[in-house]
Amino acid sequence: MNKSLRIFAPATVANLSCGFDILGCCMDNVGDEMVISLTPDPGVKITKIEGANLPLETHKNVAGVAVEAFLKEYNKDVGVTIEIFKRIKAGSGIGSSAASSAGAVWAVNHLLDNPFTPNQLVKFAMEGEKLASGNAHADNVAPALLGGFTLVRSYNPLDVVKLNTPKELMLTVIHPQIEVKTSDSRSVIKNNVSLKKAIQQWGNVGGFVAGLFTEDYDLIGRSLEDVIIEPLRSILIPEFNAVKKAAITNGALGCGISGSGPSIFAISKGQETANKVANAIREVYNKTGLEFDIHISKINNEGIKIINQ
Repeated sequence: MNKSLRIFAPATVANLSCGFDILGCCMDNVGDEMVISLTPDPGVKITKIEGANLPLETHKNVAGVAVEAFLKEYNKDVGVTIEIFKRIKAGSGIGSSAASSAGAVWAVNHLLDNPFTPNQLVKFAMEGEKLASGNAHADNVAPALLGGFTLVRSYNPLDVVKLNTPKELMLTVIHPQIEVKTSDSRSVIKNNVSLKKAIQQWGNVGGFVAGLFTEDYDLIGRSLEDVIIEPLRSILIPEFNAVKKAAITNGALGCGISGSGPSIFAISKGQETANKVANAIREVYNKTGLEFDIHISKINNEGIKIINQ
């Protein structure tokens, strides 16, 4: 045994305004690195974590929990060691826990000659998300595993669909250096919504998916509207409305909260517009006194990648 590989586990943008817990997409140039190895001694061990203060105990770490779920169904004695090099900050809203969960199960699956399909891996990675937030959602782990845009059509039974990715779509993401925990962000959401708002949201989800497949950029932009979650969560993010206005004014197709926040994403057509949007939202945040990062990224249609073996 002693097979090993190093992978890039990408950041992801979830919800995409209208698709709470069901829509997500994969970033191209932001993510963690992980080294996953098979060992003769059965069991899962996390031997190194750099870049974040995270637990080494397997049952307390999202990557460890996800791999344990994988091995339980694989049902053979396998030893796995995990090294995590965090580049995505916890609580950033761009899928930090998802990168670790999805990356770990993807790598183990690859080392074992792919006994499971990428779609089947989603349920294992969701166990890591359950540990992180108390909710086994798939809108981050699915695009990390499948690449591009993904839709969770159903959670019971789990049914994940990879969508089309128009080549000119670009992401601009601003990450304010504050932490908004997913569990806290979920606590502000109401359990019941009006039928009127539900109908609006359903229409936007359908319009967004149709826009991706027809590569109708205007339709994509019109559909990036959230009438249910964003009005409640946006109050947790400094200058959210100003950032959104700046992004749209400077050509973004749409703008919204990335995952549970505090990151804010904008989707644009083309690199030039994405850069213009980045400059505009940078101006907004320069006035706040808060530290922040801005990422400009293509949509990563591949997902997790091997760096070397």
